[in-house]
Amino acid sequence: MKRRLIGYYDYTVILTYCGMLSALIGIMMVLNGRGHFITATILLLVAGLCDMFDGAVASTKDRDQMQKNFGVQIDSLGDLVSFGVFPAVFEYCLCGKTISAGIIACFYTLCGLIRLAYFNVLEAERQAEDPTKKKTFMGMPITTIALLLPAAYFVFRSGIIRNPEIISVVLAISAVGFVTPIEIKKPGKRGKLIIIAIGAVILAGVIWLLVRKYR
Repeated sequence: MKRRLIGYYDYTVILTYCGMLSALIGIMMVLNGRGHFITATILLLVAGLCDMFDGAVASTKDRDQMQKNFGVQIDSLGDLVSFGVFPAVFEYCLCGKTISAGIIACFYTLCGLIRLAYFNVLEAERQAEDPTKKKTFMGMPITTIALLLPAAYFVFRSGIIRNPEIISVVLAISAVGFVTPIEIKKPGKRGKLIIIAIGAVILAGVIWLLVRKYR
């Protein structure tokens, strides 16, 4: 029986799609002007939250190898938009679309792309040898930017550091982390709770900026 549409359509990919669309809307808001950066930052946090749980949701359904491979690929492609392109556009627009900001944006996205592609290669080899859940990351996960960028933006907008180039510094350091061959332990339930708590604190700070803006 022929498929009407290519791809797989079930609940296991809903969070992946929601996260990518959240980031895409954030990109549109950033391109619309400076006044939307706070909202865009919130959308990046939402994309990070979706990414944190999409794997757990996918694991609740029995999938064949094709479906698993599709899940790996669609997750990485969504991550490229959410945590590769989105932060780069954010930084470039916030820093005045200068040449230096553009260079850092390009460098960051390129490193993110390499990291995601290399992850896919390692994941395919790993699953062929050991189908159990992986315990470590190779290189800094690209999704880390979903916490680092909003935190840096809060520091900038709250006046702690008044130079927007703090975002450029965060992206440059993150880019190097993406391609550095270090093993990082994958967070367990306690680690995820800590990450969620940190994200909640950052979100509260960003919402405070939003309320202060319209006060």
